[in-house]
Amino acid sequence: MPTNFSLQIPAGEDRMRQVCDTCGFINYVNPKIVAGVVVDDGQGRVLLCRRAIEPRYGFWTVPAGFMEERETTAQGAAREVWEEARAKVTINALLGIYEVPRISQVHFMYRGTLSDDGFGAGPESLEVAWFAYEDIPWDQLAFPTGVWALKDWAKVQNQAAFVPFSNPPGSEHLTHPRTPASD
Repeated sequence: MPTNFSLQIPAGEDRMRQVCDTCGFINYVNPKIVAGVVVDDGQGRVLLCRRAIEPRYGFWTVPAGFMEERETTAQGAAREVWEEARAKVTINALLGIYEVPRISQVHFMYRGTLSDDGFGAGPESLEVAWFAYEDIPWDQLAFPTGVWALKDWAKVQNQAAFVPFSNPPGSEHLTHPRTPASD
């Protein structure tokens, strides 16, 4: 916590917040937003990146990462594809919104296609490759939200319009904070 701040319940609030003891400024700590894209080639293959950074170094993932200030979720998703796969992408649709309150994150995953044929490993990736759905290395995927996005993509890959997905039933043990009773 910053110097000169203490935990207080500010007037009109219902929870503890970091409040400056000098001026009363409230330091709201809010969830992080992750944006990514399931990039497909129109022939049933998806583009995956093998991570060159922690967490989950060496595991595969869809291109995704934290949004930057002053960008939309779609812009952030396209930027992440460039950073991780050195590919230009056209966003087609919002595929799903996945919530991970355990780590205070919300993931916006889009469906997209390459705008041109070029791609390669960016600085955050060891390698980038196309995978047919049946060849995806499921046991080597980095994050549950990537697994959910890939499975949801498979359900709608040939549909122009669909309702975006959310966390699958039964995933609470992966996303919600542990309680003493669940340990």
